[in-house]
Amino acid sequence: MEYIGYFASIIIGLSLGLIGGGGSILTIPILVYLFKVEPELATSYSLFIVGTTALYGGYSHYKLGNLQLKTALYFAVPSVISILIIREVIFPQIANTLFTIASYAVSKDLLIMIVFAILMISASISMIKKNKTTETIYKVNYTQLAIVGFLVGIVTGFLGAGGGFLIIPALLFFANLPMKHAVGTSLLIIFINSAIGFVGDLYLNTPIDYGFLLLISAIAFAGMFIGILLSKKIDGNKLKPIFGWFVLVMGIYIITKEIFF
Repeated sequence: MEYIGYFASIIIGLSLGLIGGGGSILTIPILVYLFKVEPELATSYSLFIVGTTALYGGYSHYKLGNLQLKTALYFAVPSVISILIIREVIFPQIANTLFTIASYAVSKDLLIMIVFAILMISASISMIKKNKTTETIYKVNYTQLAIVGFLVGIVTGFLGAGGGFLIIPALLFFANLPMKHAVGTSLLIIFINSAIGFVGDLYLNTPIDYGFLLLISAIAFAGMFIGILLSKKIDGNKLKPIFGWFVLVMGIYIITKEIFF
């Protein structure tokens, strides 16, 4: 299963490079089911893997002129605040076993995977739907953008997800960015959110296997490099529905496995 995990890790970077999101959607299931990492620890690992990969991607898009720094900061700063609240204050207070129904115990790990699966299904629907985007630039609604950034930070904090599948629509709708600019800006936001979340976990003395993390990050990095090269020739909008169906199937699989098996 580990060899399959290494191959799947390429897709993490490939997704980030092509459509500016989806990396964390794949990272958590890969870590939990293929590398047998505990879900709570997998959220920390995901922040590192997706964050370091997104850093390279964001820099590459910056050189291509696809990164809107002001927009990224208005989104990222509120996100950082909510991430710190969730991971440093709320998350450590959640008991490992939340409650018991008959003889069935509902654990924190189960909650993480079920919520993540529901989020995957929700995100997949938005990817599958054909949304027409416009290249016309209107005035950016920074207030609404900051509010959405705070909400995305809650998702990042709880699930260890970079939130690209939420950030991209927010940048298209509230910041009115062209798709390629939304992708580049999303990667910078993902890096900032992930870096803050991971550093916070280090403060809580979370056990980290750096050798494993660096290896998976390097593989995802290679996928990101390929994805950025392909993004110059392939329209990310055309790939979204395909990726969306894949994410939908994975989300249904996780719910089925966690509840019934």
